[in-house]
Amino acid sequence: MRSLRVLAATVAAGVALIPAAAAHATPPPAGPKLALPHVTGPWKVGQHTLHLTDPARADPWVPAERRELMVTLWYPARSASSRPARYLTAQESALMVRSFGNPDIPEDLLTKVRTHATVDAPALGGRAPLVILSPGFTLPRETLSAQAEGGYVVAGIGHNYESTAITFPDGHTTECAACAIGDWPKLVTARAADVSFVLDQLTGPRPVWGGGRLIDARRIAMIGHSIGGAATAPAMLADRRIDAGAMLDGAYYLPVTGLDRPFLQFGEPSHAPGAGDDRSWDTEWPRMTGWKRWITVDGGDHNMFTDQLLLIQQAGVEIPGLGIDPLRGIRLSQAYLTAFVDQHLRGGSGRLLDGPSACYSEVRFWHP
Repeated sequence: MRSLRVLAATVAAGVALIPAAAAHATPPPAGPKLALPHVTGPWKVGQHTLHLTDPARADPWVPAERRELMVTLWYPARSASSRPARYLTAQESALMVRSFGNPDIPEDLLTKVRTHATVDAPALGGRAPLVILSPGFTLPRETLSAQAEGGYVVAGIGHNYESTAITFPDGHTTECAACAIGDWPKLVTARAADVSFVLDQLTGPRPVWGGGRLIDARRIAMIGHSIGGAATAPAMLADRRIDAGAMLDGAYYLPVTGLDRPFLQFGEPSHAPGAGDDRSWDTEWPRMTGWKRWITVDGGDHNMFTDQLLLIQQAGVEIPGLGIDPLRGIRLSQAYLTAFVDQHLRGGSGRLLDGPSACYSEVRFWHP
């Protein structure tokens, strides 16, 4: 487990949020088979990628440019198409692997991850809730793919110049300009603006995605990991279209006074009340006036919500000190996030969020 202070130092240096020991681990065996967890529902998964430019806003990290975003949409599909969705491009994989610090890991490793989505598969039909995903600082949006392949219409945002690598349709790849700055309040404010812009594009009178007619604009949630989680409450305060939000092991860099809609703060043990170096959860919790839950996972890890630990494990790289099996971490977080979104966007019972469960005994509920 690592404190927020250590994590902040890591990402400020532009290093992916991967256990530092991986840099010195045993090289992976030749040709490891990397794959996302199997989809648990009965549906197929379609994927479509958008390149969006906000002509009204300068990029916060490279002001000479307009703000550009890459957005990946995952959605329930009637059937698969003939084109499997890729995980990362060659350039993205190379830059991510270099950030691991292990020269024995092949740079094309993350181009070979098997996903369960296919490109532009025919949509299932009907109007569905929309879930916005915002990844951790330096992490590509694809690192939340296991959370995205779950049966909702999901939009994962690639926030330009905030990731180790983002490849655009013309083939150029940008790197993390924001890493040299490390301005956390500016980051969360910029991401909140990104989210509002993406909602404008997906739910306005002329949606940029042909499948935009499948989105029910009256039912929208946002889920963010790490700095993406830190941006979730500010995004909700800035845009009332977001009906519910979940923060996955992030921190609060801005006050949340006035947040009156459902909010879930979900993290590793260092985010239990009074624990760890980050006390922002304790400070901001009383200021939220809507439905709220505070849960942590015994043995949990900052990256248990992402694909990263599982893929590292599959590559044969040892992860010392890990307190939770990577697949267990993904399945556990899928269960609680699905229960959260179902309850607040689909009128589900939300029983899993009522208190401790025998199925997930490592999950602790806090009611300070």
